[in-house]
Amino acid sequence: MKEDFLLSSYDYNLPPDSIAQVPAKRREESRLLVLNKETGRTEHLRFREISRIFKKGDCLVINKTRVFPARIVGRKPTGGRIEFLLLELPRKGGKGLYEARALCKSSKPARPGTTVTFSDLLEIKVKKRLENGQVEVLLNVEQNFPGGLLSVLEKVGRMPLPPYIKREDKDFDRNRYQTVYAKDVGSVAAPTAGLHFNEEILESIRGKGVKIAPITLHVGYGTFSPIRTEDIREHKIHSEWVSVKKQSAELIKGTRKSGGRIFAVGTTSVRTIEFIYKEMGDICEFSGPCDLYIYPGFRFNLTDALLTNFHLPRSSLLVLVSAFAGRKRIIQTYLEAIKRGYRFFSYGDAMLIL
Repeated sequence: MKEDFLLSSYDYNLPPDSIAQVPAKRREESRLLVLNKETGRTEHLRFREISRIFKKGDCLVINKTRVFPARIVGRKPTGGRIEFLLLELPRKGGKGLYEARALCKSSKPARPGTTVTFSDLLEIKVKKRLENGQVEVLLNVEQNFPGGLLSVLEKVGRMPLPPYIKREDKDFDRNRYQTVYAKDVGSVAAPTAGLHFNEEILESIRGKGVKIAPITLHVGYGTFSPIRTEDIREHKIHSEWVSVKKQSAELIKGTRKSGGRIFAVGTTSVRTIEFIYKEMGDICEFSGPCDLYIYPGFRFNLTDALLTNFHLPRSSLLVLVSAFAGRKRIIQTYLEAIKRGYRFFSYGDAMLIL
């Protein structure tokens, strides 16, 4: 079997101290590794220098999804600790009731019918078990609490930091595990490539004559679910909701026609625009589920450059960036980044592939 299709080909050794546990003191102080995917040449910058790479007529595609406090921790009636990670923004299911899929973690598997009261604002009942540790839950929300479901989650829930961040979430995570342009509530993980931007950098990029095209992909289980098959082509990705408005589609299309470059911020932006192009034959206004799984051999129709963080070994995100720049080149660059002390994963440094 071709090496590019073997899950074991996407492994690399990462020292634990390379995994960022907290964000940089300032967003723009993250490091930026710039990789030319054709030549393999690398350049090492601070993120605040990124605007110098853009040219008039380029387009920056950003994901304006907003993370909600999807992690809820409490005690079962027996006293044991239980934790739910909501995998989607709960759907209305009746008066004061909402339905959702969740990952459930407790000392013993939660049985259907298990009900946990988190405060006088929220009660969660396990309806049934699903595959891969997932459960279907029913949320009973205090109807008279101002702001409804989202306000209750803001009060009761915690920011859903990834499990490789070995600490409890802090107050600063409410701000830093969120992009400065986050608007559309619906993600259970941040589109982390966008965490490095501040308003000054965005304004500097606009000042160079670069268009900024916001899109939305609500990050759910599809983005971070592990690949469980040795042949990566057999992996099935869960669908996630995407939305591109007419104005953004026209900005992207106009950039392509005029010969400008399209910079996608994060794997979520890549999947959104490439999915729509693949399904519709062009980039256009669209809302609906996206289940595009990108692995080597995929033809990129819109993405000229990809800004992304450093990804976990054996993950679908590492597979995606390898499809864009070549697996051997990406692994080689990751090993260089480790030697140079780059910080990895969600709160880590950034990589720009040109």
